[in-house]
Amino acid sequence: MSYQTQILLVQCSYHQDDKSATLQRPCGCSFCPARVDYERIRAVGPDRAASEWLLRCGALVRYQGYQKWQQDYSGLPTGPLGKYKIEAINATDSCIMYRGFDYLDGLEHVTEIKLQKCIYIQDECLQRLSETKNLQKSLLQLQIISCGNVTDKGIIALHKLTNLEYLYLSDLPGVKQKETTVHVLQQALPNLELELDLE
Repeated sequence: MSYQTQILLVQCSYHQDDKSATLQRPCGCSFCPARVDYERIRAVGPDRAASEWLLRCGALVRYQGYQKWQQDYSGLPTGPLGKYKIEAINATDSCIMYRGFDYLDGLEHVTEIKLQKCIYIQDECLQRLSETKNLQKSLLQLQIISCGNVTDKGIIALHKLTNLEYLYLSDLPGVKQKETTVHVLQQALPNLELELDLE
């Protein structure tokens, strides 16, 4: 199924109470906001707002100082503003997409991200990720697995993540020029440990 076809399958629904648009994804995960709520980010802080977006999209988060993954939206921890800092994101089978990536801008402590079977992740998402100033500083480990819309262009864009220590790439049929792409990354990030499981 092409990316354009998947987009056509997205259905808008509206809550009766606040008329705020949400998107119901064909991937079967929770409702994802159709737009970034900047007022919410200001009100509750970037980590809480990003947690809400990620969990609604079916992703998991882990907070700094905690071992347990948070997956229950209704069970999000409460406490003083800024107490819970996102350290890791597991977006396996989630419906995160480019439109929501503004939620990541304010995250200062994310060291690990896993993108697996994310049908809406494409090159523009990886370019956006790599241009996020805070992630350029904090992100150490990144895994991209079975994301069919990712090509060489998106992988090469990751060279801007200058502190990245480990990158795992697996089952990415859109990556056609593996040797060239790997060479570009290794030239830009000589200390990067790159693990590949590509055809």
